[in-house]
Amino acid sequence: MSMVHVSARVNGDAVEFLCDSRETLLDVLRDRLALTGAKEGCGTGDCGACSVIFNGRLVASCLVLGAEAEGAEIETVEGMADGEKLHPLQQKIIEHAALQCGICTPGILIAARALLAKNPDPNEKEIRYWLAGNLCRCTGYDKIIRAIQDAAAEMREEA
Repeated sequence: MSMVHVSARVNGDAVEFLCDSRETLLDVLRDRLALTGAKEGCGTGDCGACSVIFNGRLVASCLVLGAEAEGAEIETVEGMADGEKLHPLQQKIIEHAALQCGICTPGILIAARALLAKNPDPNEKEIRYWLAGNLCRCTGYDKIIRAIQDAAAEMREEA
C-alpha cells in the first residue's frame, strides 16, 4: 500500500490528509475528512450521487483519485449553507418537496450549483440536460426542476 500526502482546499478550508494511492476522492471525503454528503450510488460515475466541484468542474468523485486532489479546490454539499442559513437551492428543494430518500440530493444540489454558476437563468431544457448525469429513483424530476428554477430566480433577485 502506497500512502500519499495531499494538501487541498475543501469548501474554502485548507486540509491535509494521507490516502492510499488507489483510494477515490469519494472515499477520502467520507472516510478521511468526515464529509459524508457525497454518496456512493454506483461507484462507476453513472448516477451523480457523489458529485463535487473539483477545480471549478463538476465531477463524479468516485472516478477521481484522492491523490489527484493535491492543490485542488473542492466544493461539496457541506459547503453550500452559510452556517444555519441554507443556500437557496437547498431551501427550494425542501419547499418544493423535491427529495425523498436523499441519496441523490447532494449530487443534484452540487450539479445545480455548478449550472447556476455558469448560467444564472437556465431554461427547463438546460436544467434537464445539466442534471442528466444525476439519477433519482424516488421523486421524479419535475419537482427538482421547479425547485432549481425557483432558486435561480431568487438568486438573480439577490444579485
